[in-house]
Amino acid sequence: MNLRRLDRAADGLAADLGLYLVSAVFALVTALTSTLLPHRAWGSVAAWGYAAATLAVVVQLLLARSGRTVTTRYRALLAWLTWVAVALLPLVVQAVQRAGGRTDRAQEEVLVVEHMGESLLSTGTPYLSRAEIAAIPLDERLLGYRPYQPGMAVFGLPRGFAGDHWWTDARLWFAIATVAALAAAVTLLRSTPSRVRAIQSATVLPVTALTLATGGDDIPVLALCLLALALTAAGRWGWAGAAAGAAAACKLFALPVVAVLVVLAVATGHWRRLLPPALGLPLLALIPPLLTDADALVENVLRFPLGHGLVTSPAQSPFPGYLISQALPGGRYVAAGLLIAAAAVIGLLLIRRPPRDARSAALFCGFGLLAAILLMPTTRFGYILYPAAFLIWASALSKDTATTAARRDTALYRQ
Repeated sequence: MNLRRLDRAADGLAADLGLYLVSAVFALVTALTSTLLPHRAWGSVAAWGYAAATLAVVVQLLLARSGRTVTTRYRALLAWLTWVAVALLPLVVQAVQRAGGRTDRAQEEVLVVEHMGESLLSTGTPYLSRAEIAAIPLDERLLGYRPYQPGMAVFGLPRGFAGDHWWTDARLWFAIATVAALAAAVTLLRSTPSRVRAIQSATVLPVTALTLATGGDDIPVLALCLLALALTAAGRWGWAGAAAGAAAACKLFALPVVAVLVVLAVATGHWRRLLPPALGLPLLALIPPLLTDADALVENVLRFPLGHGLVTSPAQSPFPGYLISQALPGGRYVAAGLLIAAAAVIGLLLIRRPPRDARSAALFCGFGLLAAILLMPTTRFGYILYPAAFLIWASALSKDTATTAARRDTALYRQ
């Protein structure tokens, strides 16, 4: 209750001020101290954007004290404009600098996705075989692995078709897909204070903006998952399945979202519309690499993430799963056991108390992924953006959230 009261203080402007001010400090500290050069470059641009947003909120607070009403529409507009300044602008700047010859203006996942697109065009599969990876010099071998689902290669196709230009940078296409998905999702939400928080969580949170500007592969996947939840709230089950299926065709992180939405669709009697696209799209994406080189698919998507590749993943963050795997004898197996136990508990809860609406589905996704991220032996701090966004969006998703739901169709709201 105290958190809710704090969130709504000064009609939400107090929390807005805190968000943008803390984000400005974070960006400045990142620009001055980060050991990752793409992150430093992001911070040097984003700090100005967050500072401008902070000043804008101060002006809004002064207007509110003088008796003028600051609507959620203006707060949402500020969030979008801030996103342009702290995510899209740094992204374009880094893409242009990279095209001009700077090799320190993109994280490794950008190169990996672009290589996937190039390989898909030249060989019919986005993956290298184990033998091909072994032939790569040891210090470059990590970049030979592509631990994503085949659909992620789509974002690398512009590079494969047109060569090295700023506009073929995979991050630009991540951003285009993200803008399209988020814009569609937000239009389905009613104009409430929770809607502003939903927009902010998917755009201007530093972990989200930083990820999109420097790496970016997680952001369109997250945006598609949020769109799937918003479409579910609107009663558009077929399109919700398509959005979730497209996300799962790009990255395994979306599979828990697909699983929760499948349970929700079965529990509410809408599975015939949701299941075909939700399950069909990821399976269709697997067909070309399976037909071309099934072992290469297994090597990249299964063996490498499970620690059985020629090199190990550098994904290491001080979460319990990683600490346990490093500190205890057989710690990796202990962490894996805890992860399986957590998955079993969540699965049992899904069966015994299945979600009945988009809000409860978002809560399942948020807490489930949070548990998985904390217990995985190899993970990244940036993955926290998934549960954070789902949990914040839960407050904006309810039976009467979507503006386009059929208000007279009581079957949509039946439990």
